[in-house]
Amino acid sequence: QVQLGESGGGLVHAGDSLRLSCAASGRTFSSYAMAWFRQAPGKEREFVAAITWSGTGTSYAESVQGRFSISRDNAKNTVYLQMNSLKPEDTAVYYCAARRPVMSRTAEDYDYWGQGTQVTVSS
Repeated sequence: QVQLGESGGGLVHAGDSLRLSCAASGRTFSSYAMAWFRQAPGKEREFVAAITWSGTGTSYAESVQGRFSISRDNAKNTVYLQMNSLKPEDTAVYYCAARRPVMSRTAEDYDYWGQGTQVTVSS
């Protein structure tokens, strides 16, 4: 079993950057594909980015391609989401999720979820 905890959210201005972190418990973190999803008020949870267990493969939603970057450090049991050029439409609660063995862009495929961290981007 994996327990996940996000951090790094906050209130920023449009154009600013933030880096989210997701710390995982357990000795098998390196066997899990990881992803970030987000959910804005009144909207469904949507895929943001995913990374393979090894970190060699990534996938991004079109809306964040070129602005966000997902990475992981298996030695630290942590996955990151670097968010640059933030826009007001990026405002949401951001969740990290884990599944194995392969990454997916579908929320229902993920077995473990963090509690979420709020990101608010003002215009």
